[in-house]
Amino acid sequence: MQNKRSITANRIVVKVGTSTLIRQNSKINLSVIKSLARVLSNLKKSGKDVVLVSSGAIGVGMGILGIEKRPTKISRQQAVAAVGQAELMQIYNEAFHEYGVSVGQMLITRDIIDYPESHTNVMNSFQELLSMDNTIPIVNENDTVTVSELDHHTKFGDNDQLSAIVTNLVDADLLIMLSDIDGFYSANPLKVPDAELIQRIDTITPSIIAAAGGHGTKFGTGGMTTKLKAAELILKHNQEMILANGKDPDIITNIMAGEPVGTLFSKY
Repeated sequence: MQNKRSITANRIVVKVGTSTLIRQNSKINLSVIKSLARVLSNLKKSGKDVVLVSSGAIGVGMGILGIEKRPTKISRQQAVAAVGQAELMQIYNEAFHEYGVSVGQMLITRDIIDYPESHTNVMNSFQELLSMDNTIPIVNENDTVTVSELDHHTKFGDNDQLSAIVTNLVDADLLIMLSDIDGFYSANPLKVPDAELIQRIDTITPSIIAAAGGHGTKFGTGGMTTKLKAAELILKHNQEMILANGKDPDIITNIMAGEPVGTLFSKY
């Protein structure tokens, strides 16, 4: 049995991916959201600061609108995201209210990094929300404003990187990234049966980058490469990140208890 980790995080960012929130039949996974609300509510009530970065707006919108294939047209993606975001927040609101916790929606764009006034406004909002009892900010990119061109100044690129940026912005101790995989493997475990789960990574080396690859589900945009980019940003700012499987959000409780689940990205 592996040794327990020493997790002393007081401010935690949790990122949940589309693959965790949306089933393969395009239906939203309500049981996961309810469990997530319970676990995060317990964390908040225990005295921790909690921020949730949630993907899923386009995936939820696709389900509501009966769209099988993720749209390629930018304006179509934005419209689908607008429908999905409203539904997603309503579901989160109801789920967290079951545990006496309120949620605050924060839809942000990359200009919070480039423009001091935008940065100040967002930071003020974060600090006020985090200081409130029984309130958790839920963050997503403002898909109705941003566009997908990589050089556009309003676009984060993906919610993996967004979650790392938010972790840095709010000076969090730990980013817990929940995905549909148990952690970072030495190779793609779907293609290489004897691929090994790497328990700890302290530097993003060329060999680590080479082991990553591929894109996410038809509903999302993330893949292991974007998670490594997020981890690189986390390590750069001397913070910690754990990549773990989000099919059962109770894994967050295990992580906070020091159980050696997932892959820990840390210099310590």
